[in-house]
Amino acid sequence: MISLTVRMRFDEADHDAVAEMLCQLTPASRQEPGCVHYIAHLVEGDPSTVLIYEQYADEAALERHRNTPHFRQFAIGGLYLKMRERQVERLQLLC
Repeated sequence: MISLTVRMRFDEADHDAVAEMLCQLTPASRQEPGCVHYIAHLVEGDPSTVLIYEQYADEAALERHRNTPHFRQFAIGGLYLKMRERQVERLQLLC
C-alpha cells in the first residue's frame, strides 16, 4: 500500500480556480484501478493551502495515476502552474 499527503500553497486569488481543478481531478482519480483513496481538502482558516490524501494499492497504481490524461490536465497543466510551494510526504502504514 502506498500512502501520500500532498500539501500545496497557492495565491489566495487562485482559490476558486484551484478548487475547480481539484473538483475535476478528484473524481477522475478515484475511478482509477488501484486508487484506494483520493481526498482533497482545503485547510480551514488558510484559503491558500490544499492538502490531498492519496492511497494506492501499489507502486504501479501510483505510476498509472501520474500518467493519466486527467492528472496531466489538472495537476501538471493546472495546479502545478499555479502553486507557490509543494510538500509531499510518503507515509508508512502501521496496521
